[in-house]
Amino acid sequence: MIKSMLLGGVFALAPAVAFAQTTLTAETTTPGSTPHYIDSTLAAVLDSAGVATMQITEGATLTNSVQAVAEGQLDMAPAPLILPFLLSRGIGPYSGIGPEKGAELASNIRILFFNAGSAQMFGYYNSNPIEDIRDLAGKRIWNGPPRGAALTSGRAMIQLLSGVKDGEGYEGVQNPWPDTVSAITGGSVDAWTIPEGLPSGREIAIAAAGGITIHDVPSDILASELGQQILSAPGHAPYSVPVEEVRAAYAGNDITIVTDDDTFDSFATAFGQIVPATMDDDLAYNITKAYLAAEDRFLTGSPRGPYLGLSFGDIEGTSQGVCGAVQVKMHAGAIRAYEEAGHTVADCVRP
Repeated sequence: MIKSMLLGGVFALAPAVAFAQTTLTAETTTPGSTPHYIDSTLAAVLDSAGVATMQITEGATLTNSVQAVAEGQLDMAPAPLILPFLLSRGIGPYSGIGPEKGAELASNIRILFFNAGSAQMFGYYNSNPIEDIRDLAGKRIWNGPPRGAALTSGRAMIQLLSGVKDGEGYEGVQNPWPDTVSAITGGSVDAWTIPEGLPSGREIAIAAAGGITIHDVPSDILASELGQQILSAPGHAPYSVPVEEVRAAYAGNDITIVTDDDTFDSFATAFGQIVPATMDDDLAYNITKAYLAAEDRFLTGSPRGPYLGLSFGDIEGTSQGVCGAVQVKMHAGAIRAYEEAGHTVADCVRP
């Protein structure tokens, strides 16, 4: 893992006189990803507001981070919401924990705010094109890290497009996140599917080695029974952006965007910024209050800001990826901050 301490002056000039602040331990993904942008921006916001100092470990495996928050060993992490769902049942990457212990741990998780800033996309090099994305049998496809939410979503994408399963109809290739670009540019796979923010620095880096084509999910496939099941699956949320905005985001790079209509449609990975249920109410309130007050900073601090799906308004539940199969609750302090700011919060997310 790459460790960096986000202590005041890393993202903004530190004040000349030190002052006492709460210190929060946090983990996030690699630089250039949506969760990393959100966490680094949040660190700067909390520091400048005098709320807290965040000590962040980068390049973390969020499967482990979610468990660490649930166990009270970590103060904060970005969580793909499928992970608390899997933890609550003791299945998937948490099968070793078991359902009883998993449910107990999952009940210790609370959410401060939500985002859905990454859409699942499918790509390949133009020098080795996929002739038909509906026929991926026999291909080698990079579909995620060795385990976790992204791998689950990557496998769902290939099954949705082509009807084939990892290890049966095609060969799935996995690498840790820091090795993603090198694994793909090395030429060992025929295609890849990754949840990406807009624009994606990773896709731009991949395209630097040669022109690429990125596809969304064709409309008829997304409207199919399986497509609707995946859209509403635990940890997913609908994603749709005008295709011209996607093309503009990649202007100047050798990236071709293919859709069957005027929007780029897919499923997003729904995220919640999670903390232990035992976090002090006033601290959770102050963190969330500072986050809500910094809306402009989050939306304008990066080209991907407007597409992060950050929750700066009413919390309805379903559109944030909760209140269905995923039953994680918001922290009471966070709810207080939202309501004080004039936003409504659905009953289904109240602890």
